[in-house]
Amino acid sequence: MAIEIKAPAFPESVQDGVIAEWHVKPGAAVKRDEPLVDIETDKVVLEVAAPADGVVADILKDVGDTVLSNELIGKLEEGASAEPAATPAEPSAESKPEPQSGSEQMQPEAAEEAEGEAKINPAAKRLLEENDLTADSIRGTGKGGRITRADVVNYMDGLTDGDEQPVALPTPASSREEKRVPMSRLRTRVAERLLQATQSTAMLTTFNEVDMTALKALRAAYRDDFEKRHGIRLGYMSFFVRACVEALKKYPAVNASLDGDDIVYHGYQDIGVAVSSERGLVVPVLRDADRLNLADTEGRISDFGAKAQSGQLTIEDMTGGTFTVSNGGVFGSLLSTPILNPPQTAILGMHKIQDRPVALNGEVVIRPMMYLALSYDHRLIDGKEAVQFLVAVKEIIEDPTRILLNL
Repeated sequence: MAIEIKAPAFPESVQDGVIAEWHVKPGAAVKRDEPLVDIETDKVVLEVAAPADGVVADILKDVGDTVLSNELIGKLEEGASAEPAATPAEPSAESKPEPQSGSEQMQPEAAEEAEGEAKINPAAKRLLEENDLTADSIRGTGKGGRITRADVVNYMDGLTDGDEQPVALPTPASSREEKRVPMSRLRTRVAERLLQATQSTAMLTTFNEVDMTALKALRAAYRDDFEKRHGIRLGYMSFFVRACVEALKKYPAVNASLDGDDIVYHGYQDIGVAVSSERGLVVPVLRDADRLNLADTEGRISDFGAKAQSGQLTIEDMTGGTFTVSNGGVFGSLLSTPILNPPQTAILGMHKIQDRPVALNGEVVIRPMMYLALSYDHRLIDGKEAVQFLVAVKEIIEDPTRILLNL
């Protein structure tokens, strides 16, 4: 009985995907739930598993082909078994070759090398050879740690990532050679969305600065107890998420989105948190952030970071969101203008904490200061609301007890 192998059902936010790698070939016997193919979307890499035991009868979409939601990509013959390979007859004692010695025998190093090569999928190996690369610096995310084609593409994309250090190409000093690598699907989609945001919104950015003295003191006083109690490190992001939640309740337009000519006011706060990964910037969403305490928020952000680095974020993790927080300060950014994440109408940018002289009660003192930036869509949010929202965040961070008193 033939069973259709189909691409998964993509959500509305994902239009299509690309076949990244087939783990099997036609005629291969597979077990139920065994990985068959990886499909790369603009958000994540999806794995399609075998729906039943059987043999792969046909592959209809090759590596690099674009596929749509639920599109047929292959066929599986249920219950069938692969043709056993012919087993050579056991040679007789007289005909058995004498054991070879010296360099003719496979040395342990050669066996280890062969085993290492087996951990590189054929498509990945071919891409490495085409680009004169080695697998030494590539971390495999496939089954058993094997290196997939997506791993190689992500690695090559990282060679030109602005967050990475420039990679010296192995060329002579006098050479002016150039290396051209394909842009990953994720980075392509991010570029499209950023361009769309700048061209289709009336985006403005307002700035303020926040004194981090009180929050730093609070964190230093309770950091160890917090970690012992909850098993997670106490950072600054959870406080900013909480401050944004309280400010969004006061200024619902900042939490709204535009749908054509309609304004959609959300009665909940789903906060997207920008996370850097090897594949690029991703924005997983903290659902119902208003119901999370600081420990829950820190735990989920930590989980998102780990899943982003291992390529395990799902489409559900990154779908939706009513507001986004991005922390460029972890990379040393002192000031920036974050770009909107449509259909959201606002995004908060955090930055590096830096000691600066400020005037306080008529005196110049040194305080740990952070610049905050709020980019917003002026079609929906007036300047007054944007400034008031940012001031509300500033007041909560400078006096964290406001969170407890609901002020």
